[in-house]
Amino acid sequence: MPLDPQTQEWLTALEEKTQGRELCDLPVEQARVAFDRLGASSGLPPVEIADISDRTVPGPAGEIPVRVYTPEGTGPFPVLVYFPGGGFVVGTPDSTHGPCTVWAKQIGAVVVSVNYRKGPEDPFPAAVDDAIAVTRWVAGNAAEIGADPARVAVGGDSAGGNLATDVAIDARDNDGPSLAAQVLIYPATDISKAYPSLHENGTGYFISKNLLRWFGANYRADPLDWRASPMLLDDLSGLAPAFVVTAEYDPLRDQGEAYAQRLAEAGVDVQARRYDGQIHAFVANLAGVTGQGKTAVNDIGEYLSGVLGTD
Repeated sequence: MPLDPQTQEWLTALEEKTQGRELCDLPVEQARVAFDRLGASSGLPPVEIADISDRTVPGPAGEIPVRVYTPEGTGPFPVLVYFPGGGFVVGTPDSTHGPCTVWAKQIGAVVVSVNYRKGPEDPFPAAVDDAIAVTRWVAGNAAEIGADPARVAVGGDSAGGNLATDVAIDARDNDGPSLAAQVLIYPATDISKAYPSLHENGTGYFISKNLLRWFGANYRADPLDWRASPMLLDDLSGLAPAFVVTAEYDPLRDQGEAYAQRLAEAGVDVQARRYDGQIHAFVANLAGVTGQGKTAVNDIGEYLSGVLGTD
C-alpha cells in the first residue's frame, strides 16, 4: 500500500529540517544526541506510572546503566527487559522512553530498559554480553526491583531486536532464565547478505543503506557470527515464543520476516505482523506522529499481557 500519509509528512519535515543530512553525516556523539531528541520529539509521549529510576547492574566490563519503570499496584510484577535500537551505535533509554512507560502501565509490568555498550568505543560483542548479563541479573535479582523471576520477557527494536534474539538463544543454550516471550520489533537478524527489501527501501525511508553501512563500520561485527546473524543458526527450536513486528517500507523487513518464518518452522510459537505503509522506527521512535505506531505499541502490550498473564 502507499506510504502512510502521517509518515510521509514526517519524512518531508525531516528532509527540510536536516537538508538531507543523515545521522551518519554527524560525529558519533552528535548523532547520539540527535537520535535521543528524535525519540523525545516524535516518540510516544510518556504516561504516568508509579516510579521511574535510573540505576546500574553488574556487567562483564563494569556497571551497566538501566532505567527501571515500575507500574502502579502491588508486585511482584512480570518484567520486560528492553533493548533500545540504534544500530549498536546510538540509542539509549531516552530514545524509547515513551513506549516503555506505556508498556509498564498497559501490561502491569516492570520494564528494564538497557543502556548497553556501543561502538565504536565498545564494538561487537560488547552489546550482546551486556544484554545477556542484564537479563540474567534481572532473573536472579528480581525481588530487588519488585519483579517475578518466573515471568521474564525480552524485547527490542532493530539492533535491540537482534540483542533480544541473542538473549533468547543464550538462555536456551547456556542454562539461562526461562523466558516467557521475545518481542522482536523490526529486528536485525542477518547481516551476512543483502535481502531484496534493503534495495527496495534503502533510500528515502529514514534508515538508509548509507546509515546501515555506518552502523556496521562502527559496530564491527563478524557477519558470520550467529550473535550478529542469528538467522545462520541451524537450530532455532526450543526458543521463547515470539512476537515479530515488521514494516513494509523498511530495509530490514525481509530479514525480520524470514527469521519469523524460521522460528515457526522450528516449532516456536510465533505471531508475525507486518504494518503496511510504515517505515523503520515507526514503533519505538515515531509512534507520537503516526497512528499505526500507536497501534503497534498497543498490539505489543496486548501480546505481552497475554503471555505474562496480566490480561
